[in-house]
Amino acid sequence: MQEENIIPEKQTSQRIDWKSLFSYKWVVQNIPFFLFLAALAVLYIYNGHYADKLTRKIGVTEKHIKELEYEYKTIKSEVIFRSKASELVKAVEPMGLKELTEAPVLLTPEPDKK
Repeated sequence: MQEENIIPEKQTSQRIDWKSLFSYKWVVQNIPFFLFLAALAVLYIYNGHYADKLTRKIGVTEKHIKELEYEYKTIKSEVIFRSKASELVKAVEPMGLKELTEAPVLLTPEPDKK
């Protein structure tokens, strides 16, 4: 039993004294590094928030584009429907205009006589 409590020499020499590593002098010497790490943390957090905001904005824009696309298709089909000859006749009938029943007359200028 006593043999189990004995710590081998290799393990005792590898043990690190943490109190001596984090002394006041060491902390003061490494303040610029700690400030650099703090600045990196702030930039990392800002980048995450910016990415989330940009993702939401892209989603809203895509939704708006789809709505405009549907509106464009609806208006385009309506214009095509209204530009049919039968629909044009119905649209101009209240104005007193009628569809031609005979071919139009072609006017040509007479040649000049000298």
